[in-house]
Amino acid sequence: MEDGEELKTFISIWIIAILSICYCYLIPARISHGVPRLLSLLPIIPVFSILPLPISTVHLAFPAFFFLVWLGNFKLLLFAFNCGPLSSTPRLPLRTFISLALLPINHKQSHYKISNPFPFSLPKTILLPVKAAILAVIVLHAYEYKENLHWTVVIVLYFTHMYLSFELGFAITAILAKIFLGFDFEIDPQFNEPYLATSLQDFWGRRWNLVSSSILRASVYNPVRAMCTPNLSRLHGQMLAIFVTFVVSGLMHELMFFYLMRVWPTWEVTWFFVLHGLCTATEVAVKDAVKGRFQLHRMVSGLLTLVFLFVTAGWLFLAQPLKNGLDTKVINEFSVLLKI
Repeated sequence: MEDGEELKTFISIWIIAILSICYCYLIPARISHGVPRLLSLLPIIPVFSILPLPISTVHLAFPAFFFLVWLGNFKLLLFAFNCGPLSSTPRLPLRTFISLALLPINHKQSHYKISNPFPFSLPKTILLPVKAAILAVIVLHAYEYKENLHWTVVIVLYFTHMYLSFELGFAITAILAKIFLGFDFEIDPQFNEPYLATSLQDFWGRRWNLVSSSILRASVYNPVRAMCTPNLSRLHGQMLAIFVTFVVSGLMHELMFFYLMRVWPTWEVTWFFVLHGLCTATEVAVKDAVKGRFQLHRMVSGLLTLVFLFVTAGWLFLAQPLKNGLDTKVINEFSVLLKI
């Protein structure tokens, strides 16, 4: 498909998505929450799931999938049961409802604390331009030497590219939404310097893609833990909820790669999240057993965490995308965007 046609399709998708959310605001929002509201929302979920399929450009297909198929559908499911960012008393204004439904933003929450234990953390106003410059250097220059670099260095470049693209893209979306829509509430940060993580629980729960973490916490982790805790111990209920949440995340990532590559999954991505779910649940159990009596220095635990993430991601998470040339497609598209 020609680039102009892709852009027209992308715009059409968002017009349909906005009209769909207007329907959710005008009709299902007035229906009693629970099964009745869920039934009124069910027609929108397949619509959101189909909308991104005509797009083949990765940098357009990814936001369409992530904002609509993943976040949008999960937010609507939560809204059906009067939970999540779309449920509010008093009722949200229409523009706020549409923005929270379709963009990777949330009200600032207080259920977990965003903090950096490292004394050298820099303010966002300095970090974001620095990260943008690093991303430009990687795409425009570092990849020219990819064939001469060791595989581990290439993996580090890929994940740095992915992280910086996500953080900058989500941050710009949040900034533009706040400027043009004039929100009177604070927006949760999307990332919290994940390279400073000191454990898997810290990385996945408090630092990496906090918008997804918040939605998965509300839609999967909390309900599973609430159902399991009466029949299991507090710790075992928490561990099972962690594992199930990672499995759901793995399946959603498999679906994401299907939308981006249009090839059937080979399940390495799911196994990546199954492995991390098991390891994170085990980490929680070990912390509960030692109860603070033994603790690695944060520099040591941080290094071990990042090494484990890079090794397992290179082994499992990137297996199918690299096999199908998604990395080359992303690099070529990004290079064109930066040179415009």
